[in-house]
Amino acid sequence: MKITRRGFVGGVAGAAAAAPQATRPAARPEPGRHFTGEALREIAFPLGGIGTGTVSLGGYGNLRDWEIFNRPNKGGILPFTYVAARIEGGGLKKPVIRVLEREVLPPYPGGSGLLRETALGLPRFRQASFTGAYPFANLQFADARLPVEVSLEAFNPMIPLATDDSSLPVAALTYRFTSRAASPVNLSVAFSVMNPVGYDGVARLRNRRAAFFGKNRNEFETRGGFGILKLASDKYAPESTRYGSLAVAAKAGELSYRSAWEHGAWWDEFQKWWDEFLEQGKFSSRPAPPSDDGSTEYATLASNLSLKPGETQSVTFVLAWHFPNTENYWIGEPEHRGKPLKNEYGKRWHSAAGAAFYALENFASLRQRSQRYRDAMWATTLPAAVIDAVSSQASILRTNTVMVLDGKKTLAFEGCNDNAGCCPMNCTHVYNYEQSLAHLYPDLERSVRDIDFLTNLRPDGSMSFRTPVPLRAGGNRSFPAADGQMGCVMKVYREWQLGGSDDWLRGLWPQVKRAVEYAWAQWDADKDGVMEGEQHNTYDIEFYGPNSMMGTLYLGALTAAARMGRHLGDTAAADTYEQLAKAGAARLDQALWNGEFYVQKVDERPVKAAKYQYGEGCLSDQLLGQWFAEVADLGKLLPPEHIRTTLRSIYKYNFLENFHEHPNTQRLYAMNDEKGLLLCSWPRGKRPAIPFPYSDEVWTGIEYQVAAHLIYEGLVKEGLAIVQAVRERYDGARRNPWNEVECGHHYARAMSSWSLLTALSGFAFSAPRKDLRFRPHVNRASFRALFSTGTSWGSYTQRDTKGEFKVLIEVEGGELELATLRVPCSNPKARLVTPRKGQLQIAQGEASIGYAPPLKLAPGESLALKLVTSS
Repeated sequence: MKITRRGFVGGVAGAAAAAPQATRPAARPEPGRHFTGEALREIAFPLGGIGTGTVSLGGYGNLRDWEIFNRPNKGGILPFTYVAARIEGGGLKKPVIRVLEREVLPPYPGGSGLLRETALGLPRFRQASFTGAYPFANLQFADARLPVEVSLEAFNPMIPLATDDSSLPVAALTYRFTSRAASPVNLSVAFSVMNPVGYDGVARLRNRRAAFFGKNRNEFETRGGFGILKLASDKYAPESTRYGSLAVAAKAGELSYRSAWEHGAWWDEFQKWWDEFLEQGKFSSRPAPPSDDGSTEYATLASNLSLKPGETQSVTFVLAWHFPNTENYWIGEPEHRGKPLKNEYGKRWHSAAGAAFYALENFASLRQRSQRYRDAMWATTLPAAVIDAVSSQASILRTNTVMVLDGKKTLAFEGCNDNAGCCPMNCTHVYNYEQSLAHLYPDLERSVRDIDFLTNLRPDGSMSFRTPVPLRAGGNRSFPAADGQMGCVMKVYREWQLGGSDDWLRGLWPQVKRAVEYAWAQWDADKDGVMEGEQHNTYDIEFYGPNSMMGTLYLGALTAAARMGRHLGDTAAADTYEQLAKAGAARLDQALWNGEFYVQKVDERPVKAAKYQYGEGCLSDQLLGQWFAEVADLGKLLPPEHIRTTLRSIYKYNFLENFHEHPNTQRLYAMNDEKGLLLCSWPRGKRPAIPFPYSDEVWTGIEYQVAAHLIYEGLVKEGLAIVQAVRERYDGARRNPWNEVECGHHYARAMSSWSLLTALSGFAFSAPRKDLRFRPHVNRASFRALFSTGTSWGSYTQRDTKGEFKVLIEVEGGELELATLRVPCSNPKARLVTPRKGQLQIAQGEASIGYAPPLKLAPGESLALKLVTSS
């Protein structure tokens, strides 16, 4: 199937033209999704490292949602924290100041007007455009009255497999100025910031006074060619959860600073700052004493430069933070409240200044490697909506949804409420859907598996489906989740295939067996390969009786366990699991297939089964285990023709073109003219009086899962329509494109979007076999996409022209060890032409090229080969 990136986006987006659209311009300097006008309003682009928290860049260029204090803080601001430029010369009659943001759009709420603490009363640029390609955001400001053109590039380092450099508590902001004047232009670019040390991350700050402030000190230091404004406090001891620091750094040169704004009554502080900056274009650069108890200080760092006519110069600020101690604030156990837990990132430096210095000293490398990831993601033949979904939702890893504690222990909420994490921790059933972390930072994903099986698995084989913090043997006291526990077995297989060692797998194997076999005590008591018992699941209720959602996860776990056991030499266990999977698949298919899709056979004997079931409904998640099996390359768990027909039915019955007539008493994630995929429908009637909770809702994580599964089965048009529907709902005007919500912001389930990439490219990798496969589903004649094996990452390109099929694998990071490469080829008489000798075999439309000994490709190296398909 051939799909043009721009044509697909334009063609589908046009159907929803009633709402403000995020459009893609004909030409743009940077890759990504483009936004202007009304579509800027909801944008909040998270900037920060894995496990460090973030500050977001708003669509106007403002800094918003300060979530660097170890918890969410939606709507939270730091008063008088902004970047402004003083512009002089270039034909101007007198100097002017512009905050480097766009003017805000209506509405203008507030009983006392807009918040003056956001500096909205200062002049701004009339227009701006925003282009986002995570982890880079680019803004182009426009104001014809000024003698300079101004743009901003913001990013946080994000490099696949490079966990440490992707976990920096920094946001880099580079402002570029180009003169369009006939005479010199003098500029002073000033970053003003409140010293927030002591802030609890929850209270709404409106000025510099609060009980948690005091002894806040702002100091300037020059180090290694950089100027660093250091913000700290002497009020809190190093072990306190309020302890920490902030830093703003820039390349040293003509820098000036103000350690504290001049105090006064009413609006005096802000007015005096304005007057000083407008008159002088620089600051006094004098030290200031620590703040009084109950107050903090504002500070400013400014960089001066001069532009000749037509010249371009830039100023880079690195904002860094260091709040090394978090706490368990989300549970009611008083013995844990206030007791510090050490963040992994907090160990690397003693203060934010250290992180800022590291980022500036290594700036070129960090930026270049992050750009290579972005460009590999976006320089592709895949549809733009897909790349937008995949790249944008990987930003969840940077938010307060994910914590990384001392020892690289990865702990994650399901999502974030406005001021607290939601649904702690490492929920096994929600994280069945997440694929981004496993492919980008597999070391962190493996740490979750270690917690699942070495800490949370109990002696009876049941697994706590949530992780208590601090960790404790057996996890929490909750019952196991059937979908989560079986999914965790499949996740062990995925981690092993992507790059986990045999030793790692061997260390978990006894626990994996116990987890699988617990099903025979709880969910499959008659050991027939079909779950019938009480099955707690991701809908926060229990299903009773056989159903294919739990059933396919069970079959997937049995199949994965059989393969792992056979590899490790445990043939008895492997034979048992394999035989049970085969028998269970036949029974489940016979019992639940209704000719169009799979249903639930409700066991009505338990009292609780009287409600919250789906019965004869068409459940969007009914093939969840089969989708995971496709991602992990485990093969078909049910008859292929039934899988395909079921997916067609899910799309036919559950995908709505609008919600005008859809009654929904539950939570609202799609409205009015929007499109979306329902969790369930009852096309043949028999809807239960009280169906399972959430059945009438729309969840992006399930939409991406179903879309990817459709694509795996060749139903590409249908899958892409679902993806496009999601991205239209998250268009910047209606919702934030970098924050897909479910039970909270930045909801983890949305990271199922990574499977869109694996589905469209037909990617599969086995590290034990050193086997790499690509089987593109779109643009086969000219295809290019990013890949990540867990041990390496780079780009795959194929070109199919008359008589020749060319392949190029370019490695950008890690090391790719390759014994077998499998690519499409339908000509059994094709010949291999390559500088590297390989053994060619062609069967069932696939060319397999074997290398003995295996090839090893390091960063910057590539493999090119050609199959001559003509005689």
